[in-house]
Amino acid sequence: MSTQKRPQKSSGNPARQAEIEQTVKQQREARRQEKLAEYQRQLKKRQRGKLVWWTVGTVAAVAVIGAIVASFVFTPRPNVAEYGIGGDGAEIEGVETFSNTNTHVEGTVEYEQTPPAGGPHNVYWLNCGVYSEPQQNENAVHSLEHGAVWVTYDPELVSGEELETLKGYLPSSYAILSPYPDLGTPVAVSAWNAQLKVDSVDDERIAEFFEEYWRNQNVPEPGAACTGAIDGPGKLS
Repeated sequence: MSTQKRPQKSSGNPARQAEIEQTVKQQREARRQEKLAEYQRQLKKRQRGKLVWWTVGTVAAVAVIGAIVASFVFTPRPNVAEYGIGGDGAEIEGVETFSNTNTHVEGTVEYEQTPPAGGPHNVYWLNCGVYSEPQQNENAVHSLEHGAVWVTYDPELVSGEELETLKGYLPSSYAILSPYPDLGTPVAVSAWNAQLKVDSVDDERIAEFFEEYWRNQNVPEPGAACTGAIDGPGKLS
């Protein structure tokens, strides 16, 4: 069956015909306005959706940034000791001083002090930091030559909270902490040509030793690096 478009109504009366045509135009305009209104409603709906997602995303981003900032602000930070550059000549009870040479050698060295507080040493220094294992004397002595302080402890006598107390004496650089089996004393603190042995990690002379000998300007190579060479075994930080 074929379909044919119905002819538009018409009237023989010109005035009536004009009225009919005006009505058709009004209907078309009304439909056009409806479509336009619907389009505007859909457009506003999409815009509201985008705004919601943008707001949610912004709030989430702010929350993440806030959490990161809070982690830095509220996370407890380790206490790091601070000392001035040493070498003022302060006298500290119990400190022994020596006259050691500073030549570079290969192989092992028989040192006059235990642990060594200077003398011939390896061409490579031990990077400063905290170690959980004993270190090679010849590398650690080279670090002393640069102004570092070497804190050693007998692992049979010092552990747990006492070890944490020792860590609290350490500045952020130019310091080494490592165990030293059969040390003969709980703690020995060594610098180039100077050494202090104590029976307790709470001995106030440990801090005094750092004040006088840390980065001492009287060492053979003051200001030379304490990083960039050898990481010994068991390096923690």
